[in-house]
Amino acid sequence: MRRSDHIERRLKLHDLRVLITAAQSGSMLKAAHLLNTSQPAVSRSISELEHTLGVRLLDRSRQGVAPTIYGQALLDCGAAVFDDLRQGVKKIEFLADPTEGELRIGSGLPGFGGVVPATIDRFRRNYLRIQIQANILTDPQQQHRALRERTIDFFVGRLPQPIEKDLEFEILFQEGLVVVAGAHNRWARHRKIRLAELVAEPWLLPPFETSAVGSLIAQAFRASGLEVPKNRIMTDAVLFMQSLVANGDFLSCYSSSPMRLGTVGLGLKVLPVHLPVPRSPFGILRLKNRTLSPAAELFIQHAREVAKPLAKGK
Repeated sequence: MRRSDHIERRLKLHDLRVLITAAQSGSMLKAAHLLNTSQPAVSRSISELEHTLGVRLLDRSRQGVAPTIYGQALLDCGAAVFDDLRQGVKKIEFLADPTEGELRIGSGLPGFGGVVPATIDRFRRNYLRIQIQANILTDPQQQHRALRERTIDFFVGRLPQPIEKDLEFEILFQEGLVVVAGAHNRWARHRKIRLAELVAEPWLLPPFETSAVGSLIAQAFRASGLEVPKNRIMTDAVLFMQSLVANGDFLSCYSSSPMRLGTVGLGLKVLPVHLPVPRSPFGILRLKNRTLSPAAELFIQHAREVAKPLAKGK
């Protein structure tokens, strides 16, 4: 019998779960509390794993525990093992009752403004009892970590650059930016506007330094030979922006898809002004070679249908 076969026969899923919990919590005692067991039981499970594999998996110190290089290698595959098991159970449950299930979605602000709510609306017409958990993830590192830790099934939003090797991205359409004003703003009556005419107007914009969209907006003004507006309020609070723009004299910039889908923008109007910014790929980001639940696959199919009109035209 090969050594690997011997190890496979002796490895226990329970011990692997104990190792993952101890590594994530950084403490044997904390792991015991989380697993509703005793600290000696936790230590015994990890010791048995180490004995079976013949290597030390955790470094122990007064500060707690941390995975060794061997432990990290086992943790990486352990997360995939439990995720595959969880997805298998979900598939069995879905086959037994295709109206029930669970779905965990991650998205950024443009996605939550447009494609995600439009897809949920269409999806729930047929699958009312499928539970959906939606998580806002604005930072690419957050998005990647959530995918790798399996806390979300997939991410819907702008394509982060560059794409890392263990991830894959399906482009649904190219996302643009538009200038918006309140429906009663004096600029809403114009048929054609030059960006230079709007520089002195009051603007409500996302931060230029910390927001990818804010950076694009600043580039658009500079590419047009203009200074960025000085009469501005900087914020990334979307509801706050929408309220002030809809009811006041502020101008702002929005992702084009929510405006085209009509999921946001009540009281807003897209102004006929060219904003020279490159479009960004928008779509589905997921782990490579990860089997998704039937509910997740169905949601992605619905997202493709929602995005079809956005992939056409300008």
